[in-house]
Amino acid sequence: MSGRWKNDLKYSDVTPKADYLNRREIMAGLAGVGLATLAGPAVAEAFKPNTLEEITSYNNFYEFGTGKDDPAKHAHSLTTDPWSVQIDGLVENPGDYSLADVLDGMEIEERVYRFRCVEAWSMVVPWNGFELGDLLAKVGVKPEAKYVYFETLVRPEEMPGQRRAILDWPYREGLRLDEAMHPLTMIATGIYGETLPKQNGAPLRLVVPWKYGFKSIKSIVRISLMDKQPEATWNMQNAREYGFYSNVNPSVDHPRWSQATERRVGGGLFSKRVPTLMFNGYEEQVAGLYAGMDLSKLF
Repeated sequence: MSGRWKNDLKYSDVTPKADYLNRREIMAGLAGVGLATLAGPAVAEAFKPNTLEEITSYNNFYEFGTGKDDPAKHAHSLTTDPWSVQIDGLVENPGDYSLADVLDGMEIEERVYRFRCVEAWSMVVPWNGFELGDLLAKVGVKPEAKYVYFETLVRPEEMPGQRRAILDWPYREGLRLDEAMHPLTMIATGIYGETLPKQNGAPLRLVVPWKYGFKSIKSIVRISLMDKQPEATWNMQNAREYGFYSNVNPSVDHPRWSQATERRVGGGLFSKRVPTLMFNGYEEQVAGLYAGMDLSKLF
């Protein structure tokens, strides 16, 4: 896929502002909103966004604790202003960029993406943000660069989960350069038209909708262009269970559970499980990135 991806489905199309500010149920009737223009499965129910409350209260963010409700409980302690991002490695214009510098010239868009966790739960999130490729173009990618590496903030005085050796801090992630430059890959700055909540990775988080959620690194403070595959935290932690690519693939099971089905957040404990979609429903847009690869080995 080449060229800029056009998304005509916005948060304002699917949810009245009064509804989401009051944290009410998401309205139905998405079928006539132009789903054909949205990358992903053309199924109205698949893109019915979760409520703001669900999106902000059920999170994985180990820097604040291992419980799904820990980020919402503890992330208020995080200072996000001022904020800077170190951009280095194989770039033409390396440096420490303030948040304002990062956002300068970026086109903030509204995008509704499916989100799939390796633990077999899913949700739909109306993100606001910009294409990562636009930022990389601004700093200038050198020809020898093949990968993009990311790091999360380390600040244990504000992030209580970092006071324990749960993981080898800082949290690290990486993408192949063509994945990073794909028009679906974005840096999120908000949800539902509002500033990105701290428990969701403020002020800048990666969103790669065809990969499992742990690839979408939060509270980014470093972006580095490399010529070799970078470290990725969960792959470092347990390579048998977490591959570098981490594409949503229902035919490749996690060693401790099946990935063939999923349960939607907000549907209740006994909600019906539904089949997991290849590449989380974005197969048409991204399958070409992996042509010729054995995705059962390069998982």
